[in-house]
Amino acid sequence: MRSTSRDPQGAEAPDVDYLERARRLGPELEAAADEIERRRDLPGAIVEALIERGLFRLLLPRALGGAELRPAAYVAVIEEVAKHDASVAWCLGQACGCTMTSAYLDPDVAREIFGGKRGIVAWGPPGPAEARAVLGGYRLTGAWSFASGSHHATWLGAHVAILDPNAAPQLRPEGSPVMRTLLFPKASATFSDIWHVIGLRGTGSDSYTVTDLFVPEKYTVLREAAARPRQPGLLYAFSSSNIYASGFAGVALGIARSALDAFVELARDKIPRGAKRTLRDNNVVQAQVAQSEARLCAARAFLLGSLEDIWRDVGRSGQLTMDHNTTIRLASTWAIHQARDVVDMAYHAAGATAIFDSNPFERRFRDMHTVIQQYQGRQAHFETVGQALLGLQAEGAMFTF
Repeated sequence: MRSTSRDPQGAEAPDVDYLERARRLGPELEAAADEIERRRDLPGAIVEALIERGLFRLLLPRALGGAELRPAAYVAVIEEVAKHDASVAWCLGQACGCTMTSAYLDPDVAREIFGGKRGIVAWGPPGPAEARAVLGGYRLTGAWSFASGSHHATWLGAHVAILDPNAAPQLRPEGSPVMRTLLFPKASATFSDIWHVIGLRGTGSDSYTVTDLFVPEKYTVLREAAARPRQPGLLYAFSSSNIYASGFAGVALGIARSALDAFVELARDKIPRGAKRTLRDNNVVQAQVAQSEARLCAARAFLLGSLEDIWRDVGRSGQLTMDHNTTIRLASTWAIHQARDVVDMAYHAAGATAIFDSNPFERRFRDMHTVIQQYQGRQAHFETVGQALLGLQAEGAMFTF
């Protein structure tokens, strides 16, 4: 998917086909898959390959040397990578989501953090932490987990509630806590090896702590919907939550596509024990494959089509509406759940073949079921969207920042 078309602001994107770059990287990712699984992080050669192809910079502003892809084009790249290795795709999705913060920083600070080739940020969701306002910045103490890509990151972030100098919580007018994202060099933190999991093993999603770390004000951004980006690109009308939801849905779609394709290939030749014909001659299997293809294609079309429609709407209006946020949340969550169903079909229909790690099913099964356990795959998102569609006050978080 090229980024050469003009966006609604008239900016001309660089003539780089990032989707083709991801596609060409596929064999290298597949060859490294066992090492990625064994190491529980990305090998240096893979990280360098991603850096050289600009894949950590897909959402970075063009003014800072990034691609600044529109969301649908970005999701397609993540999906392509996930077809070959889900852990790599997840790390890219995490790092690229973090780069959205660059649009809110002073440009000189953004260049310091993200400007070099190895300007990669990792962070985890809010944890037990506090940041006390002091002269010139904040004193930060806390712990965060699920820091995907932290092994190859150079900077870390912390989402944290802000205390005033007297240790009282700073509150917004409606009474919720003021949240900021604080950025600091990775060397400032202490890591714990906690990532012993069933799937997405290669993401290196470890935990980290800091104690009484001073973070200057200019290395922080306010984490709320009212925050205004310093960069003019249309991409930054979208929240990082929008991007995480759709990007991780792209991971799920990529896993499901590769699992379904692998099953179709298996079905051509496998004759189950006790049967006389191949799997593909089985009427039940035929129906399952057709329905799985429909699920996958429909979910993908809903997600990418919605992102393209919303991109055009935002280009005309200059703002993302609650209806837009609702649609992104629904399309992303639906895609993850439909992808799960497709992977489950392929795994179970493959029979005992699927349980061997030498075949292309068990890892995809584990990775998919790890994706759906993550925040973006929560069943509760359907309740939140349903409340919004029914005209009720949505109780869940539709988006944050």
